[in-house]
Amino acid sequence: MEDHAARIVPYEDGPLLVRGDFEIMTPDGELIDAGRKTVALCRCGKSAAKPFCDGTHKAIGFKAGTGRD
Repeated sequence: MEDHAARIVPYEDGPLLVRGDFEIMTPDGELIDAGRKTVALCRCGKSAAKPFCDGTHKAIGFKAGTGRD
């Protein structure tokens, strides 16, 4: 993989870890400053720091589906 390409790794029952060269935007097209080259994006929907993960998934017992159900 090239150094500048983004890589996304879904953690079991946790966030999506994004590494590399990426942009995060709001639905309105506004750029969200990630502030770093690696971020964890919330999948549980309960993070107080959305779109970033704050660890709430652990406290609420979030279970991610496989997408194949």
